[in-house]
Amino acid sequence: MLRSLLVGSALATSAILIAPIIGGSVDVADVLSARTVSEGVSAITIVDESAVDPGAYVELRQRATSSSAAAESSDDDSTPSKETPSGADGDAEPTPSATPSSAPTASATAAPGSGSVGSASGSTGAPAQPKPSGPAPVPSPTTPAPAPTQAAPAPTPTVTTPACAGMPGGSTAGAPSRTSAGGVAGTTSADLAQFAQRFNEIRVANCLPPVPFANIRYDSCMENRLFWMAEDPSTDPMSAWGHVGSVRSDGVPSVGCDGNLAGGSNNSGATVAQKWWDSSSHRTSLYKPSYTGSTAGVCVLFAMTHGGVPNEPYSFTRAAARWVSC
Repeated sequence: MLRSLLVGSALATSAILIAPIIGGSVDVADVLSARTVSEGVSAITIVDESAVDPGAYVELRQRATSSSAAAESSDDDSTPSKETPSGADGDAEPTPSATPSSAPTASATAAPGSGSVGSASGSTGAPAQPKPSGPAPVPSPTTPAPAPTQAAPAPTPTVTTPACAGMPGGSTAGAPSRTSAGGVAGTTSADLAQFAQRFNEIRVANCLPPVPFANIRYDSCMENRLFWMAEDPSTDPMSAWGHVGSVRSDGVPSVGCDGNLAGGSNNSGATVAQKWWDSSSHRTSLYKPSYTGSTAGVCVLFAMTHGGVPNEPYSFTRAAARWVSC
């Protein structure tokens, strides 16, 4: 390969020295070429406008071809490659020499490992391809950092709701069913039992401890006050109705004890117990929902009358009840 390059360079130099001496004119399109026969060696192209003898050009070319063939036959260690003629695509414009007497200098630079020579027109051969590097090193596996340990959530406290008490056993002691001097009927045992049953049902339904039935009792003092109201001679049933301090139409002073009041037509012990629960002020006074003590020492007193003077029927009732300590 080296010998081929040297022969080609020598021929090119000879052509450069002979061209100004030999007379004649050469068109710009004419080229003086010295090409090697073997593949892989690029042609050296010299473009000049100076006069050239055609005969000398033919002889010079034959000599260059013979020398290149001889050199190629003795160079058996070159590696053939595709020929890359310089300036073959016509991109580079030929540059005329400055003066006929000045000889252009052709530099031939061999690209390492390619076998091609740069042309005098300024184009270069194919650049050498870099050797492929080895495979990229495989990164060593890294052990992931352990995730931060999260504290276990605190267990949700269990709220235990105390079970509501059921209905108590037993019964009420009863009532005497008295009648007033004016003929008004007093509390019966049925009135007392109905009131006691409904009173405890309401308490149990609202998770309030019931009052022992034996502690729900008839009260004669409250009954005496209810008699005083029922014997008012006024035809107005609301005459003398109310708590201590109310007056009767005939001026007779009040007697008996006060309590939570309820009245009207077709009432019973059960209906008045419900009315007192439905009224917030009476609920607080008679049922005492905020009471947290034992009901064993609690007594609930009750009384009821039927009718009145001058013309109230038996179905028209008045009732009273209160929460006391036994």
